[in-house]
Amino acid sequence: MLETLNNIDTKAFLFLNGMHNTFFDFLMYWISDRLIWIPLYVFLLYLVIKEYRRQWWLILVLIAILITMSDQLTVFLKNNFERPRPCHKSELQLLVHIVKDHCGGRYGFVSSHASNSFSLAVFLIPFFKNKYSYFTLLILFWAGLVAYSRIYLGVHFPGDVLAGACIGGLLGYLLSKIYFLLSSSFLKTNKR
Repeated sequence: MLETLNNIDTKAFLFLNGMHNTFFDFLMYWISDRLIWIPLYVFLLYLVIKEYRRQWWLILVLIAILITMSDQLTVFLKNNFERPRPCHKSELQLLVHIVKDHCGGRYGFVSSHASNSFSLAVFLIPFFKNKYSYFTLLILFWAGLVAYSRIYLGVHFPGDVLAGACIGGLLGYLLSKIYFLLSSSFLKTNKR
């Protein structure tokens, strides 16, 4: 069963990674870079402060906890599963398209980029889905684009990205629930 899943994952990877060109090499390299998204993070911070003036600090604390949990959990899983990245597998090295000779660490299961971006996206959806009509679609598109860029760049299998997205999404959902529980408790306390 595991061998079958690995074969499917490898075939899907080779198909997706094989669709490349010079323009997308440049674009996906930058999409995968965390620093390029600083303007987006600043904009999201602005929205949080604007829409949640009394509790913005709690949201930011939970985001910091969320990203730390997501990142550390994925590192823990990489070190325990020890699944090599596609660009480190000797049988794939002639088939993998790598951009700027960057392969990353030895292990790839699960994708930290996918987990971190989906954790943030899913966490923020309940805060803004009713305030901004396209927020859910746009934030999930962003997370999906970041996750896909990791396959395009040859550093993750689709299964690495899918598992990372699921873990991140679950963490984001759980921490958003914690916020709304804390927030409703906080509001009840202040009304007394």
